Amino acid sequence: MKYLLVVAHPDDETLGAGASMWKWAREGHQVDVCIMCAEAKARAFRPSDEELGDDTNTSNKYLGVNRIYEGTFPNIEMNTVPHLKLVQFIESAIKESEPDVIITHHPADTNNDHLQTSIACQEAIRLFQRRPEVKRVQEFWYMEVPSCTEWKINNAMTTFNPNCYIEVGKEGVDAKVKALSMYRGVMRPYPHPRSAEYITGLAAMRGGQWGQEYSEAFEIVLRAY
Repeated sequence: MKYLLVVAHPDDETLGAGASMWKWAREGHQVDVCIMCAEAKARAFRPSDEELGDDTNTSNKYLGVNRIYEGTFPNIEMNTVPHLKLVQFIESAIKESEPDVIITHHPADTNNDHLQTSIACQEAIRLFQRRPEVKRVQEFWYMEVPSCTEWKINNAMTTFNPNCYIEVGKEGVDAKVKALSMYRGVMRPYPHPRSAEYITGLAAMRGGQWGQEYSEAFEIVLRAY
């Protein structure tokens, strides 16, 4: 299987699916990542450009990521970018990665960049309809990103509703926490959602919902076979 994670910022891929990415890569599957705002200029506690690039590469390499596609769209200003440009960037990653499964943000996330990424991704997955030579995506998933997905406030939008649980084990959760720690300035002390305790507890809670020990949860919104 080939997986493509389409995310707004560096570390979103690890927060949302780090343990699953680590598991899939160890099982021999291809995992690619497409980051829309790779420079994350507006991030608090942001390291230097070189340090952030090193952190992104180190963390994803540890998780077993095959390739990273990096965009330079403006951080927390993606709503100012023409929708078509966002879609075309994701389409270019789809054409090269040829994924079976695409995973992105839930559109009800509080972060506006997450919303813009999700909407653009929803459009980009239809590329095969316009370009018959492009491989058709088989599944489209939403993921949950701690400190964004659970803060969903807009009640006009559907809440993240998981229907897919990837059992990752404690080893997978530990790998996720380690990969997140490779991003300087990202982790916080408990009870912040980006703390090791919260991330471990969330995995235990999601696992318990499906009779597993530790899991990451996703919402499959499209399945086409």
